[in-house]
Amino acid sequence: MIIKVLGPGCKNCQNLEKNVKEALDSSNTQAEIVKVTDMIEIHKYGVMRTPGLVIDDKVVVSGRVPKAKEIKELLP
Repeated sequence: MIIKVLGPGCKNCQNLEKNVKEALDSSNTQAEIVKVTDMIEIHKYGVMRTPGLVIDDKVVVSGRVPKAKEIKELLP
């Protein structure tokens, strides 16, 4: 599984990455976490407000920072 955190590296993006790691740890799930900071690449996903969360090339959240519990529920 590949999880992408979309955003320029702002505080919300950092918090999203932290929450993703927490969700993966609590569910004993392994995934590759990729940070995408290039705005052109981010816009290719249709994300206009960061941060964005992409799981296996599907945008599941954008414009907010979901808690680890919510991210855990989004994991396949």
